[in-house]
Amino acid sequence: MARRHDSNPFDEEDVNPFANPGSRLSPLPPEPADFNDDHSATIDIPLDNAKDLLKKKEMELKAKEAELDRREQELKRREAAAARAGIVIEDKNWPPFFPIIHHNIANEIPIHLQRLQYFAFATLLGLVICLLWNLVAVTAAWIKGEGVTIWLLAIIYFISGVPGGYVLWYRPLYHAMRTDSVLKFGWFFLFYLLHIGFCIFASVAPPIIFKGKSLAGILPAFDVIGSSALVGVFYFIGFGFFCLESLLSIWVIQQVLMYFRGSGKAAEMKREAARGAMRITL
Repeated sequence: MARRHDSNPFDEEDVNPFANPGSRLSPLPPEPADFNDDHSATIDIPLDNAKDLLKKKEMELKAKEAELDRREQELKRREAAAARAGIVIEDKNWPPFFPIIHHNIANEIPIHLQRLQYFAFATLLGLVICLLWNLVAVTAAWIKGEGVTIWLLAIIYFISGVPGGYVLWYRPLYHAMRTDSVLKFGWFFLFYLLHIGFCIFASVAPPIIFKGKSLAGILPAFDVIGSSALVGVFYFIGFGFFCLESLLSIWVIQQVLMYFRGSGKAAEMKREAARGAMRITL
């Protein structure tokens, strides 16, 4: 018979881990959460190498600065030599949104000639407007059945007349005003007279030399207004533009001629012509 105080072998023993301090498990030492970075390792940056790199960069910058200074001095030397030789370096600055020519009346033309030079420039711009409107009028006439030939001729007038006017008479006048060159004045007078003759001819536009309706003059205007009032109005406006251009151009050449004679350039041109004739005969 089992005794009352005998322990049940199937009963679990209550084990209190805190009852006996000596029976506790020692905690594991903490490990650093390095996240793939070893913070315990020290990174040694050699200060001498960093100083060498800084010195190298500084030397490179100084070398580049010295090279830029040398180039600037060389450019100034060349500009001074060109100025002594009478060579003017012209940078393209007009029109401002798309520079294609050099134009600086305020700084390069003598102040007493600037007004006249501006009027001459106005005649160049007037020629551009006249030929552009002429192209518009002739295009309208072509659409109304006048034929493609007059339209092609109007394009030729525009693409040859605008740069031709600049090169043949405006640029020579610009250089003549700036340098008082007798030869440039003579070149201007020759081709500016041709320009005036063309404008007067275009304002009338007789059916000779040029194809009849390829120029928006008074005679083609009367001819086309019967078939199309709109095209006739375009031609009459072109006639007005060519008339204004002719009148302004005549005034400009008169003013330039007055200055040319008053400054003694006419006598100088005669002397140069006489010397040239003597050289030819000798």
